[in-house]
Amino acid sequence: MSRQSSMIKVALPYAEALLEYARKNQLINEVNESLTFISDLLSMSTDLKSFLSNPLITSVVKKNILIELLSDQVNDFILKFLLVLIDRGRITLLTSIISKYSNLAYKLNSITIAKVSTSITLTEEQQEALISKLKEMTESKCVKLEINIDTSLIGGFMIQIGSKIIDTSLSGKLKQMTFYLKTN
Repeated sequence: MSRQSSMIKVALPYAEALLEYARKNQLINEVNESLTFISDLLSMSTDLKSFLSNPLITSVVKKNILIELLSDQVNDFILKFLLVLIDRGRITLLTSIISKYSNLAYKLNSITIAKVSTSITLTEEQQEALISKLKEMTESKCVKLEINIDTSLIGGFMIQIGSKIIDTSLSGKLKQMTFYLKTN
């Protein structure tokens, strides 16, 4: 089993428990906001990510820093949840837990996640048109786009919904052409 898949297996029960608690206590919106804030903070600060994953730093120091940083920024339950992760030595799984939680929460609310890689920034009109088309294709009530700018695509875009990939990029077309020419 790969390290990535074992991390996901360990992160899933934490994400499920978090969602269940949020649902029972009608805190889903607050928990979503808190987790989004933490996710953004971790993606912006590699120092914080390194600090939390450093095994040489004691759990007491990690807890004190998180309390100082987040006590006024996130829901109290989420802060307590983070402290439990530190106690159990699972704080390094935080990004995976947040990702799994988001997927479960979206599924609960019938939201389809479409990961879009594009060579240029999409305008608001282009995003709305894409959402409309994806709603039609997936028969979903709501589609959320996760947009990533990838200049290696040259032109066009790639969409991933679950395990399905739609590749309309120029680099994808060139790869298809190369494959076709090699086989014939």
